[in-house]
Amino acid sequence: MATRRTLTATAATALLTRTPAVRRYVAVIMLVFTTILFTAPRVQAADDDAGQILKAMSDYLASQTSISAVFDSDVEVITPELQKIQFASSGAVQLSRPDKLHARRTGGYSDVELFFDGKTLSVYGRNINSFVQLDASGSIDKLIDLLRAKGVAVPGADLLVSNVYETLMADVIDAKHIGRGVVGGIECEHLAFRNQDTDWQLWVEVGANPIPRKFVITSKSVAAAPQYTLIVKEWKTDVQADPATFAFKPPEGATKVGLDALENLDEIPPSTPPKGQ
Repeated sequence: MATRRTLTATAATALLTRTPAVRRYVAVIMLVFTTILFTAPRVQAADDDAGQILKAMSDYLASQTSISAVFDSDVEVITPELQKIQFASSGAVQLSRPDKLHARRTGGYSDVELFFDGKTLSVYGRNINSFVQLDASGSIDKLIDLLRAKGVAVPGADLLVSNVYETLMADVIDAKHIGRGVVGGIECEHLAFRNQDTDWQLWVEVGANPIPRKFVITSKSVAAAPQYTLIVKEWKTDVQADPATFAFKPPEGATKVGLDALENLDEIPPSTPPKGQ
């Protein structure tokens, strides 16, 4: 390496002794190279740092008895022609540990509201004026497990469980602390993890309140690697919630339907998919 650097320096010196035009050209090239070298983000491949930051976030979230958040989410679909189509939604979630949860998500194809009072799960599709109900006595953790067992995708729900660290790290085979980034004007620690079938990234707010600000999941087992992205725009703790917030009362004219109706409450339009999907 020392010889290579010496040769490079010698060649640059030789060029600089030539014409003014050549000297100016070389000076610009060296300036650009120096700028790239010293401003490029430095990757910190430190497993321990990534785990410690994730653990601090997990402990902080677990210590909060009530949380409310406002978010944007994007889910990607890959067509047989390898065209990537992205569907966007926005929503809000409110929880009271250990067994109360309310969430709403609005997108271009559905308007869904979820109620959980510790005993019954109710999912109401405002756009179809229908609802699904399931017996689901227990904690929020058990509810999320139940939904996944029923085949309902809830990719951002891992940030709501009582032990985020244990849940997210269960199948991790590689972890990195990339460095720092900014999400919504907030400085965050940027973490990257790898599982067998997925890669996922997490941006955790720097400071005394290490909350998740961005969560990206990449599906490596699917062609063109589609992603799910969750961006947290607002996050509040110790929110006093009215118990009625978590109880569902069917609106007038609403129809109770079976679990299979949940496919009509997805972020992706089931009946009008992109051509070739």
